[in-house]
Amino acid sequence: MLIVGLGNPGSTYASTRHNVGFMVIDELCRRHSVQNVSKSSFEGELFKMGSHFLLKPTTYMNLSGRSILAVKNFYKVDEVIVIHDDLDLPFGALRFKKGGGHGGHNGLKSADGAIGADYVRVRMGIGKPEHKSQVADYVLHAFNPEEGKKLPIWIQNAADAVEMLLIKNVEEVASKCSIKG
Repeated sequence: MLIVGLGNPGSTYASTRHNVGFMVIDELCRRHSVQNVSKSSFEGELFKMGSHFLLKPTTYMNLSGRSILAVKNFYKVDEVIVIHDDLDLPFGALRFKKGGGHGGHNGLKSADGAIGADYVRVRMGIGKPEHKSQVADYVLHAFNPEEGKKLPIWIQNAADAVEMLLIKNVEEVASKCSIKG
C-alpha cells in the first residue's frame, strides 16, 4: 500500500494547514522503523515501512500526482491512501472515504488526474476562512495558538487511523476513528 501525505516542501510551509498530510507521514515515520528509499525520479521523500510505502511529494501541492504516479508505477502498488487538509470540515475533524471529487483541492485534483479518483482519502478538517478570497492565504499559514495546542493529538489520531487502514476496510475505520471536530 502507498500512503501519501499531501503538503508543500520546505521549512516555510512545514507548520501550515496545507501540510497536515506531511505531519501524519512524519508521525508514522517516528513510530515505525522506516527505510528511506527516495529516488530523484519519485519527486518526493519515500520511506518503506514493512511492506508499505510512505510518500511526501516534493513537487508542491499542485503537482502531487506526478510523484504519486511515479512511485505507484515503479513499485506496482494497487492501493493508495491520501492524507490531506479539507476546508469543508471544521478544524480537528477526521473523516474517511474512498473515491469522490477533489472539491477544489489542487493536490487531490493532481492525484485524480494521475491515478484516477478511486483511492482512500483521510480528510483532515482545517476549517475555512471567513471569505473565499482568503483561502490561499489561509491554507498556507500556521495554525492559531488554540489549534496548535490540539494539533499533536489530532496528528496522532490520524496516524492511528492510517495504521488501522492497513488491516481494516475504510468503513470500519470510519466507524471507529471519525472525529467531528
